[in-house]
Amino acid sequence: MKIKMTVPLVEMDGDEMTRILWGMIKNTLLLPYIDLKTEYYDLGVKERDNTDDQITHDAAEAIKKYGVGVKCATITPNADRVAEYNLKKMWKSPNGTIRSILDGTVFREPIVVSTIKPYVKTWRRPIIIARHAYGDVYKDVEFKAMEAGKAELVFTNTEGKEISRQCIHEFKGKGVVMAMHNLDKSIESFAKSCFNYALDKKIDLWFSSKDTISKTYDANFREIFNEVYHRKYEGISFEKKFKEAGITYFYTLIDDVVARIIKSEGGMLWACKNYDGDVMSDLVASAFGSLAMMTSVLVSPNGYFEYEASHGTVQKHYYKHLKGEKTSTNPMATIFAWTGALRKRGELDGNSELVNFANKLETACIETIDRGIITRDLEILSEASNKRIVTSEEWLNLTAEHLEALLKQM
Repeated sequence: MKIKMTVPLVEMDGDEMTRILWGMIKNTLLLPYIDLKTEYYDLGVKERDNTDDQITHDAAEAIKKYGVGVKCATITPNADRVAEYNLKKMWKSPNGTIRSILDGTVFREPIVVSTIKPYVKTWRRPIIIARHAYGDVYKDVEFKAMEAGKAELVFTNTEGKEISRQCIHEFKGKGVVMAMHNLDKSIESFAKSCFNYALDKKIDLWFSSKDTISKTYDANFREIFNEVYHRKYEGISFEKKFKEAGITYFYTLIDDVVARIIKSEGGMLWACKNYDGDVMSDLVASAFGSLAMMTSVLVSPNGYFEYEASHGTVQKHYYKHLKGEKTSTNPMATIFAWTGALRKRGELDGNSELVNFANKLETACIETIDRGIITRDLEILSEASNKRIVTSEEWLNLTAEHLEALLKQM
């Protein structure tokens, strides 16, 4: 008998090869076992274009309604993609739009399997990256100066009074200038999400920026984190809770964290500003094996959760698929997006069967890789004694067989 769901997930379909995998995963690993309830949104680039991106906003609002969403990888179009898909414009990143609407923080954690060792030999436990999902260069304003002139930073209040005017640079010739911003409210939400996530995981929290150079912008992050940690928030003292849990919080410069983390054994939550988190999550993913082995969850301080793979749409494999060729695309991160969402749905609804199923599916995936059954991207990384390179479809079918055996043991 299939596992029942009482409240739906928000399901957001995507683009290219990950869209193909999305359907395969549902048909092979989910629908045979779950009476799957979802509210479906097609976030493929053509549908976003057809709706002038309204569908992305609708999906985000649906996550607010139901609490949990799961998202397939999507295209953020550049000029080439606009031409390829005959789009109206270069639409914004749907991930960025959803993050902004949910006021969320992105947490990325590598999937650890025993037959794939991290490139950094001291790393024994996962390093989780918390990425602030608002502002910085992702909402910047840029200008290319084509002649000599002066760029200024001006702040005018709502009454029209000029409060501040600072010279950014006096150009003698061509150059570029950029302005970016952030919000105290968003930074505070980021801090609260990080402290709560560290408490939930029972791991130390490190926060880094560069306040020695950025004495106002980055310093503001540090001050807000410090304030949230030391004061009571809704009756909760994070400082007290951390001490009770036996975990620590500390701030240091980002270059210091990089030096420390390389020599650590892992096992911490590293909170980063938006751009830093974007870069460092890819670095950590690669060092642990592959972006296809990296989970990603957007956590809102209001109690909303959105799960997705941390990688893109696997464009090259999609072009092969269109030619009728078989691909060996790694589906792990996409599967773990589904298991994360199903587990959270089960936890929120008191549905232990759904939670157990999500756990069993993750175990089946990890044990399949540890048995040496792998996709092409893991060939040089795997230390399994008997490696067998298979197509995506073959891997999903073999994992389904192993899942079936695990579920019979329940």
